[in-house]
Amino acid sequence: MIKKLLIANRGEIACRVMRTAKAMGIQTVAVYSDADAKALHVLQADEAVHLGPAPSKDSYLRGTAIIEYAKKLGVDAIHPGYGFLSENAEFAKACTAHDIIFVGPPASAIEAMGSKSAAKKIMEAAGVPLVPGYHGDDQDEATLKQASDAMGYPVLLKAAAGGGGKGMRQVWKESEFSAALSAAKRESMASFGDEHMLVEKYLTRPRHVEIQVFCDTHGNGVYLFERDCSVQRRHQKVIEEAPAPNFPANIRQQMGGAALQAAKAINYVGAGTVEFLYDEDGSFYFMEMNTRLQVEHPVTEMITGEDLVRWQLDVAEGKPLPKNQSELTLTGHAFEARIYAEDPNNDFLPASGTLSLIKTPMLSAQGSASKVRIDTGVQQGDEISVYYDPMISKLVVWGENREAALKQLVSALKQYHIDGVTTNIDFLIDVASSEPFGNAELTTTFIDKHADSLFNKQSKSVTAELPAIALLTVLSRNQCIEKQSLLPSPWGVIAAWRPNMEYQESLTVLVNDKAHALRLIHKDASGDTRKQKGIALKVLTGSDSIEVAGHLEADKLITFVDGVRRSYHFSQNDGKFGLFGQDSHCHFKVVAPDIGDDDDNHTGASLDAPMNGTVVAHLVEVGVSVKKDAPLLIMEAMKMEHSIAAPCDGMVRGYFYQPGELVDGGSVLIDFDADSKGE
Repeated sequence: MIKKLLIANRGEIACRVMRTAKAMGIQTVAVYSDADAKALHVLQADEAVHLGPAPSKDSYLRGTAIIEYAKKLGVDAIHPGYGFLSENAEFAKACTAHDIIFVGPPASAIEAMGSKSAAKKIMEAAGVPLVPGYHGDDQDEATLKQASDAMGYPVLLKAAAGGGGKGMRQVWKESEFSAALSAAKRESMASFGDEHMLVEKYLTRPRHVEIQVFCDTHGNGVYLFERDCSVQRRHQKVIEEAPAPNFPANIRQQMGGAALQAAKAINYVGAGTVEFLYDEDGSFYFMEMNTRLQVEHPVTEMITGEDLVRWQLDVAEGKPLPKNQSELTLTGHAFEARIYAEDPNNDFLPASGTLSLIKTPMLSAQGSASKVRIDTGVQQGDEISVYYDPMISKLVVWGENREAALKQLVSALKQYHIDGVTTNIDFLIDVASSEPFGNAELTTTFIDKHADSLFNKQSKSVTAELPAIALLTVLSRNQCIEKQSLLPSPWGVIAAWRPNMEYQESLTVLVNDKAHALRLIHKDASGDTRKQKGIALKVLTGSDSIEVAGHLEADKLITFVDGVRRSYHFSQNDGKFGLFGQDSHCHFKVVAPDIGDDDDNHTGASLDAPMNGTVVAHLVEVGVSVKKDAPLLIMEAMKMEHSIAAPCDGMVRGYFYQPGELVDGGSVLIDFDADSKGE
């Protein structure tokens, strides 16, 4: 019996596992790095042990140290979560060797599925349908290219030891093959220490459908229906749903049977996911098997009512599966949206920083309408580090049908307010609100296909009242500070008092970096009981005249705009303010009349690091002329490669950082001479 469980992971999955363990009366032990000393999973655990510095290799990947701590603390079992050591066969073997239960499949099953090429051979022998491809041991570039040429382009290069979209490249024509292979191998080596590649025919309109399987040590196996994970960026999932829409019952049964066939071929035990490509003609092909709990497991829990972590712990104790196939039911529809710190308008570049504001949608109990669940490992004030995946949380909703669940998803996303880092929330709203998604026109190329309507290349339009509300926010904040005697004099407050007259002033507000010149008249709010606690203004903006009043309550601004009451969440971060409402949000700052324009218009061609990371390679020799958009340097950040390109025609004069060196975001990387000709 498991009495004490160590979770060899961090973030939301560590918190998720702890939640079930505590409900089962199991003590929990967390592990953490320097970067996670005050993390939520550490605070929630009964005990916590420090593993080392922030980089994963010095902390969360230290399997030997984790086992030593487990032995010292009398741990019965280790749950690896997903990522890190979850699919490390040697770690699973080491747990067994030290009489510690590994909450996962046997090491032999991990090894069988750990190499994509080996897994294909096993599945082929087991009669599971495969996508045409090359999975051989000969890794000579000529061999891989010959196989690609024979299959016909496009093809997909995949790291044999890979996952999460790393070491993966689409190749659309023969001339792109060599460069794509080099990049895929380099990324695979950096992520997995292995550059072995396989090649598959790239299907142009497939859906990504996966089956949740569960097996026990008594020979029982079930599948808990399917999830559609077609909406992806960089081969990583963005929105998942269960069950898959427009998915015939007979295909569900066939795919579920094939998934169990795959699991039984490797004597699988525990939770696993078999991933398939599902084509529009009804055919499906095995892609890979993930020998762990998936990130998107909550949507399966929502439609089945089962706790998959509890199932894992029960199976790990040697108990039979709690239900057989006929006892499993599918009810309603569920979505999961992954909330990331990233910029969708900048090629989904990961972001880092301090979460100065987190306001989540209201959670609800399951009933006739919907259910909302949030799995997270962070709280307001925490930092999103450059060392780990930038996922902030998973927003999961349930509805009686897909339409009801989708309405709930959009509503919940609009109530999710985060500041301090750039997030993908607006992008998720645009995806979930789009007509093609509503019609379930799903393929793995969904985002690329609908890019024009999904990406906000320009800032969203600002309504006339937002600049006025922005001013009200700053004035209310200053009033609160003045009451607390934190300002040295009343001259530090914008809304200064004037005798025998209404105080008027002109100010400029930068809302989403766009200047709005405003004329405001301070009004007396004492006669209005709704507004007595705050400030009242008449704001003239262009041809509009807006009556606005309100006050701050902690981090919430209560407003009355032309008689209509609304509330906004308010944040302050690095000299800027954020304002978040149900249907709009903005970032702004007030520019005093005597400050002038302090914008630095950098017109030089030096290139800055987009974020903290590591230089991987220089692509152009010093003194060589290049054309605009030519790749100059490769950076690695948050486990993904980013190419730094020439902003215009010119010449590389020098590099300020060498491959392998760490770089702070904003640092100048390259000495670049615009329009210069090489010698």
